[in-house]
Amino acid sequence: MKTDSKLPSIGTSIFAVMSKMANDYNAINLSQGFPDFNCNEELRNLVSDYMNRGFNQYAPMPGVLKLRQKISEKTLKVNHRYYDPENEITITAGATQALFSAISALTGKDDEVIIFEPAYDSYSPVVLLNGGRPVYIKLKGNDFRIDWDEVADSITEKTKLIIINSPHNPTGSVINETDIRNLETIIENKNIFVISDEVYEHIVFDNKKHLSLASSELLYQRSFIISSFGKTYHTTGWKIGYANAPGYLMDEFRKIHQFIVFAVNTPIQMAYADYIEDEKNYLSLNDFYQEKRDYFLENIKDSRFRFKPAEGTYFQILDYSDISELDDYTFTERLTKESGVATIPLSPFFSGLNDLKLIRICFAKRNEILKSSADILNRI
Repeated sequence: MKTDSKLPSIGTSIFAVMSKMANDYNAINLSQGFPDFNCNEELRNLVSDYMNRGFNQYAPMPGVLKLRQKISEKTLKVNHRYYDPENEITITAGATQALFSAISALTGKDDEVIIFEPAYDSYSPVVLLNGGRPVYIKLKGNDFRIDWDEVADSITEKTKLIIINSPHNPTGSVINETDIRNLETIIENKNIFVISDEVYEHIVFDNKKHLSLASSELLYQRSFIISSFGKTYHTTGWKIGYANAPGYLMDEFRKIHQFIVFAVNTPIQMAYADYIEDEKNYLSLNDFYQEKRDYFLENIKDSRFRFKPAEGTYFQILDYSDISELDDYTFTERLTKESGVATIPLSPFFSGLNDLKLIRICFAKRNEILKSSADILNRI
């Protein structure tokens, strides 16, 4: 029997490939973006308590109402935007499912979707599955900024959607007020929507502030805002995220969401609803990860790798052009097999061939692991 692939050019995710390679060669895994330390004991106890109290059946399709109410309160406090917990917030099976549902809700046959590269790898496959056409625009310079003139020139009558990611995976860059104003100008008076991937919203460094698109009245009316509990509370394996959007957009989102997962883990939702009440559990994250970024960079400052400190996320880009002429995939493969440190090449984050001599490391690791990996990188 034979079937035609809906994604013939898509292979296994680079994250899965490099994590497997790390396991196969017993290498330190700085590739896939997950913490190597446990989440807070209080949160674990809350989940266990709700399980023992019998909260083990289906949650409501949009998510546990108490959790949606707490998200609404938090979003108003942090981003100065009110979302109605009844019809403007939906709990999802991770941010990736939220992205899938949002892109699917907005993208149809021949619609053009602007994606900034390097880009998280789940965006374009969903566009393609829905019959849309990705329009790729490269971020510029070693600080990976959006060229808004190029964006304006790329807008056509078929442009339906722009996907923003800030703080940005994989580069660690963040958008500023000028970026928001430029985006407003470009889409004003046009039938263009926005998806804002803000899963690293609480990991921003050097006294910078995360700017949510929800803070803009114009962008709020046209945007899905995607967030992740996994990134915020060190619980990536629990796979729970959420989407915020005006009611008319969320109606379309839920039509798709209900047939993908219907609802997600009930006791964990109940636990998050309690845990989110203490704002220090998310407001302390900036300092926590900045200490790890600074610790790692201090330990590799005398290496042959070049870097510009990440502005956000728990990822750091390293430039190895002074070390090797190898392409980034071959370089990361050798780094894993011969040196014992697994990283991620940057080229899989692009739609075409790109050999920028850049790799991505994840510093959401215990300090002893960061020190051990830095010692190895210093010898290269």
